[in-house]
Amino acid sequence: MTRGERNNNPLNIRRVASVSWRGQEAQQRDKAFVQFRSILWGLRAAFCILNTYREKYNLVCVEDIISRWAPPSENDTKAYIEAVCKRTRFGGKERLTEKQWPALVAAMAVQESGMKIPADTIESAFSLYQTLKPKKK
Repeated sequence: MTRGERNNNPLNIRRVASVSWRGQEAQQRDKAFVQFRSILWGLRAAFCILNTYREKYNLVCVEDIISRWAPPSENDTKAYIEAVCKRTRFGGKERLTEKQWPALVAAMAVQESGMKIPADTIESAFSLYQTLKPKKK
């Protein structure tokens, strides 16, 4: 079982002292990554981050999103982008809509933690995100 699976955090969202996520475990035993009560909450958090990327930083294509999510200082960002583009069939510079985020998150979960998450689980998490969408700041 991968760390992402154990933490119900398939995109390996890092812990940040000033951030508390809906659905996170009350007791955080992993010092680096957030632990969620279920995979749906971990995936919802990923959608929330994509929303922040779009709203705050105007990151709307695979290349820009992945470059921030998995910077070259920690990852082979170019290979990550290529893998996600191949899996989704999105162009690296293609402007993504929110409707395309489930496919993006599914591909990123494979890259981050090796998890092939069923489409219905991704869609349920996306619905949870839409229902509990963060308010614009």
